[in-house]
Amino acid sequence: MTMDETPLPLPETTLHSLASGVTLLEPLSRKGQGPGLIIVVTETGLSNSSTLRIEKGVPSPLMKWAEESYTVVEIVEDAFANGADPITLAIAELGKAAKCEPKDAVGLVAYNLKLWNRTAPYLSSNPSIVAGIVYANANEEHKLGVSRIPILHHLAGKMARKPSRTDRRVVHDYPTAQSNLFATPFQSQFHYNLESVSHTRNLSFLKARMKGPWFDLEAIWDEHQYWEFENRSVPQTMATMVQEPYVNHVPTLTGGIGRESLTKFYTHHFVYTNPSDIETELISRSTGIDRVIDEFIFKCTHNEPLDWLIPGLPPTGRKLEIPFMAVVNIRGDRLYHEHISWDQGTVLSQLGLLPEYLPIPYQLPGYQDSSRVSQKLEYKIPVVGVDAARKMRDKESVASNDMFSFKVRDAGES
Repeated sequence: MTMDETPLPLPETTLHSLASGVTLLEPLSRKGQGPGLIIVVTETGLSNSSTLRIEKGVPSPLMKWAEESYTVVEIVEDAFANGADPITLAIAELGKAAKCEPKDAVGLVAYNLKLWNRTAPYLSSNPSIVAGIVYANANEEHKLGVSRIPILHHLAGKMARKPSRTDRRVVHDYPTAQSNLFATPFQSQFHYNLESVSHTRNLSFLKARMKGPWFDLEAIWDEHQYWEFENRSVPQTMATMVQEPYVNHVPTLTGGIGRESLTKFYTHHFVYTNPSDIETELISRSTGIDRVIDEFIFKCTHNEPLDWLIPGLPPTGRKLEIPFMAVVNIRGDRLYHEHISWDQGTVLSQLGLLPEYLPIPYQLPGYQDSSRVSQKLEYKIPVVGVDAARKMRDKESVASNDMFSFKVRDAGES
């Protein structure tokens, strides 16, 4: 097989300096256009005048929102100095930006209470701003400036009352968050998972009010799998992903974090090395605002090394049918991450590598027999082979609850 490994180009980073502390970034998506979004932050998401900041795969808010296909104007706190009005400037520049479509619905995100209260007075004079988001602490919600627009509150800490949810005001609290900085990267209180949850909520809140941007998430995921398993191409596979993607196969911790690492994984351990008869049988699919969740049966003949699935095992020639689950996060019109899970026990069972019983290496209460010099207690392993796939495919194919009859046995009994 002749493989062209030339990487395909990523969306071009196009920045416009509008004023001191005010920067416009065009959408970082394959589509290349999207509605306007103003983000108000304490520090810029730029490493320098032409480079976006991203560390350990975590992008700045400026970059992340642009990858969602928004036309983003970043305003840092200092831009409000000396009575400046960066909000009105941002609206005017979004109205002139060729890549900003539609232009009549703009969103606004403020990453702390002070920044929100800086922006709130400008909302009444800028009717194109149709939705707002603010990060704050639960104990300071009462200090938030009033707003004429629908607003989403992300509050760090546990609220004393049940968070309210209406058409115009949605409140989420985050009891384990130490401060509102949980959504601000590059500092010690940033929390990757909480920020991710809040970001998904942001998209649900904004897209319905801002006319998008909308993408066919199923088509994006299916395109990615096409280049992985059918017309196998690492450059084409990587072209369906954001600048710094992430893949993790949960049972074996295989995959990669970042474009360089993931490209090596796909090249040397996945796309070109998988068996030729791979088939994925879709059982169910759920789609959300920014993700696709698949249940499927992964089928193949183990006639090639599968080191991402069963590391270190030479080809056995065995047929495999394995229930899988994939949680696929899509940012804009490209994949960000894949979390792929399966039961490794059923894989080893189908390969004939599991015994029926395993020894119990410690004493169990109620199983001590003083009349015996030694006991060899064993436990029947609660693992099935291909029946796991059969049951996923057809609920009536295998009886439920048969394992309730499993017992510990004494292998030393004659």
